[in-house]
Amino acid sequence: MKHPPRCLPQIALLAAALIWGLSFVVIKNALDVIPPMLLLAVRFTGAAAVLSALFFRQLKGMSKKLVRNAAVAGVCLFFAYASQTIGITDTTPGKNAFLTAIYCVIVPFLFWAAGGERPTLWNLLAAALCLAGIGLVSLSEGLTVGMGDALTILGGFLYAVHIVVLSRTCAGFDASLVTIVQFASAAVCAWVCAALTETFPPLSALTVQSAWELAYLTLLASAAAILFQTYGQKHAPPAAASILLSQEAVIGVASSALLYGEKLTFRLVLGFFVILLAVITSETKWSFLRPRKKAGAKLFQNNA
Repeated sequence: MKHPPRCLPQIALLAAALIWGLSFVVIKNALDVIPPMLLLAVRFTGAAAVLSALFFRQLKGMSKKLVRNAAVAGVCLFFAYASQTIGITDTTPGKNAFLTAIYCVIVPFLFWAAGGERPTLWNLLAAALCLAGIGLVSLSEGLTVGMGDALTILGGFLYAVHIVVLSRTCAGFDASLVTIVQFASAAVCAWVCAALTETFPPLSALTVQSAWELAYLTLLASAAAILFQTYGQKHAPPAAASILLSQEAVIGVASSALLYGEKLTFRLVLGFFVILLAVITSETKWSFLRPRKKAGAKLFQNNA
């Protein structure tokens, strides 16, 4: 039996980053027709159904503890997605992509607050870079932050909370089952919020384009990209995996400029670059420049 090519995990990670990076523009366009909570409800429901069909044999191993813990993590995931998705209605896809990526920098400090390891000097450097990048990207001339950017930053913080909750409550469980329960739990939250706060558009308002956008977010951005990420992180070196996945934000900006028409000023590009440096610093501590030292495993998650 032939072994898969050695570069396949890296290709899988880059594919995940590409799918998630493009999804920021897809979400922005889809929200012109579909309200945020309804969009999330359909997306999470479809992704849970697709993954359940793919991993139906593993469903027998579902325990009450797994369902309970993963459902709590799913609620945290919903609030992170909700904040980010509502935020993108009042900001650009590029800003949404990079401001969401700050969760990578926040995670070590939340682990410390939860009784874990003290952050290193690398983490402190990453935090300083991240704050500078946020200022460049978000602060207006009056030193205020727009509502869309503020909600996106909150979403980045909530993604970090989700990672900590997930690692503390779901370690050791089957990853596919945890993902299915999380999506199902988030879907329930989204349907409830949609029913209470939104007016559902008539079916006649849905276009072929919006149907394709929903399919992209459900099948590719939620189901396929998760599988690519899981496979890639399992087989690729941690530092390489972090760097490849961080390209999600870069692709998000590039696609926003090319497909959405976002204007990239020098200050904005500088801010994006500084945030990217912060993410790479936090995720890898530049260990790939020190080949003799082993890089520690990192948690990196999709945020689109």
